[in-house]
Parts: sequence; C-alpha cells; structure tokens
Amino acid sequence: PEELPDFRGFEIGRVYEAGSGLMAGDFFDVHRIDRFRVAAVIGDVAGHGIESSITAFQAKYLLRVFLRQFRDPAQALEELNAQLAESERTEEFISACVVVFDTEAGTLRYTSAGHPAAFLFKEDGTRALRSTGPLLMLDPAASYFSREIEMESGDLVVLYTDGLAEARSGEQLFGEERIVRAIERNLASPVDVLCKSLLDAAKDFAGGSINDDTAILAIRRD
Repeated sequence: PEELPDFRGFEIGRVYEAGSGLMAGDFFDVHRIDRFRVAAVIGDVAGHGIESSITAFQAKYLLRVFLRQFRDPAQALEELNAQLAESERTEEFISACVVVFDTEAGTLRYTSAGHPAAFLFKEDGTRALRSTGPLLMLDPAASYFSREIEMESGDLVVLYTDGLAEARSGEQLFGEERIVRAIERNLASPVDVLCKSLLDAAKDFAGGSINDDTAILAIRRD
C-alpha cells in the first residue's frame, strides 16, 4: 500500500526506495485480519522487471486471502508456496516474513520463508525473528512453522528487505549489527522517522545510495 491505514493500538511506519531496476520485486502490506488481529507482511521476489512485479502482486494478494483463511500464518505461507510453486516461473523465488499481531491475546505470531531476520525490540532486550522455513517457490511441498511471542505496550518490530542488510561499503555489508544499532539510536522516535533514519544510515554507509530495492516496515504497539 502506498498509504498505510491507521490501526487502533499500533503506530506503523514504512519507507521504500527503488533500486536501479524499473520494476520492483519488493513488497509489503499491513491489513486487518479480524477485530483483534493485524498482519504485517514483507517480501522480496528474486530478480527485477515486470514478471517479478507481477509475482509480488500475486503473493501480496494471496497472503491477504490465506491469512483470513488460516489462523496460523505458517499455514498461509504453505498454501501460498504450494500455489506459486506450480507456476512456470522456474527462475523465480521469494523470501517473505509474516507477523500477526493479536491485541486480544497480547501476542505476535511470526513465520518467515528464508527472509532476513526481523527484529523485536522490548524493554528487556532485542530478539531476532529468524527464518522458520525455506524460500518460497522452490519446493511445492515445503513446510513452515510459526513462533508466538508476548508483545507488550511499547514493543517494536522492524522488518526489512535484503537491500538494507546488503548495502555495501567496499567489501563490507551493512549487516544485522549495524541495523540493530541504527534502530536502537532512534527507538524514541516516531516510527516513520525511525524507518527513514535506518535507510539513511545504510545509504551513508554505502556512500550515498543503495543499488537494490529497499523496503522497511516498523510496527510499535501503543
């Protein structure tokens, strides 16, 4: 979505910057599943061009459908993978991370298909939300699992695509440690400001620009 809707109980920020390709393979989405649950999705289709953009659109749309159909986001990923793996686009694959926030239970449940680690920032420390299954579109029978974590007021989740972590300065990558440090410097900021500051930190590290598409999504519980 170009403009993210407002969701009571959450502060949501995002930033997206296109790489050198004309059409993007990165995608993200935030939508309400039901009265108590909100889903945040981020993903990256390998490659550039119109086909990658079409696949990204399909994945985003189908995830909306499957996240309403299945309570466990891992099941939604399995269904998405089974459908997309049957396509004839054998050169494509997708990484994706899905986080479902449940305001009634006070939890988040996440699943990740080979996607770069998201990060959960809590008062007592930082937790990496790492992959729980393989990349999508490689094996139609692939299985995924989800993890549930307590989420309290003030907790923050940051998701991003690999363009951020792979920003380069010579042979060095921006990487997870710099991502976490850049976020921790801006934890008190509004989430939109935090997202932009994180992107700017990666661009500064890389000498002013990043070659790949980069999407960042931040969700803080009020």
